[in-house]
Amino acid sequence: MKIRSFSDKTFDVVNYLFVTLFALACLFPFIYVASFSVTPYSEYLQNPMKLIPSHIEFGAYKQILHMPLMWTGYRNTILITVVGVALNIVLMLISAYPLSKTDLKGRNIVLVLITFTMFFNGGLIPNFYLVKTLHLYNTLWSMILPGALSAYNLILMKNFVAAIPPSLEEAAFIDGANELKVLARIIVPLSMPAIATFVIFHAVTQWNTFFPAVMYTSKRDLWPLMLILRDLVVDDGGLAKDAMDASSAGVTVFTIKMAIIIFASLPILLVYPFLQRFFMQGLLVGSIKG
Repeated sequence: MKIRSFSDKTFDVVNYLFVTLFALACLFPFIYVASFSVTPYSEYLQNPMKLIPSHIEFGAYKQILHMPLMWTGYRNTILITVVGVALNIVLMLISAYPLSKTDLKGRNIVLVLITFTMFFNGGLIPNFYLVKTLHLYNTLWSMILPGALSAYNLILMKNFVAAIPPSLEEAAFIDGANELKVLARIIVPLSMPAIATFVIFHAVTQWNTFFPAVMYTSKRDLWPLMLILRDLVVDDGGLAKDAMDASSAGVTVFTIKMAIIIFASLPILLVYPFLQRFFMQGLLVGSIKG
């Protein structure tokens, strides 16, 4: 058994301490918002830094549950996230698999064109004109299709697929499998760590999206959840004032703002831990081997 020196132990302690402090710094804003979403406003005014309320009040959550716009935003965000992630994974797999083959004709040209899009794009006005020309304006598709495939993620996925031993595919071909069967029965099962990683990446991106909705929609019933949150902040609580009920004591615009932030963030926070364990395995293999 290797004996660790004092300097090694000190280094570990400093690392653990730094990571712990960094994690607490990242967690503090969420704890702050969650705490004051259930704290009566009068108690907040007495001590704005008190994270553990002496009295818990869920009135703000009761109020936002009666906001039709919140449920519309939830519906739109869930549709955008589910459809967007499914489309992203399908496009990424059917693109990464052939591009992982070195004998594919025109492969290098395609990879150059894909890499080019990582550094250059047409800009906001050409993108808006394209969405308008394709009759996607004021549809949920305008928030799904423009970002359906990430060039960076595609390259990582291509590297991951290329790292799978060719002998497995050759054995499948000998047994009479075609390219689609190889992709479905060999590539996809072996790529699950990478797929799970990209599912989380794209799901978080789609869940938090609001700028495409600003650009490509003018109807409130198409707003995703994050655009509703943005409007809440910019409009200085206009939506929160609409949600308030005079009969609810202790509920103010401030507490409703805090509750809406938690209400909008909770689903993705609950899903994240189940797929987080795939991150290192999926990303490291895809980034090192090519």
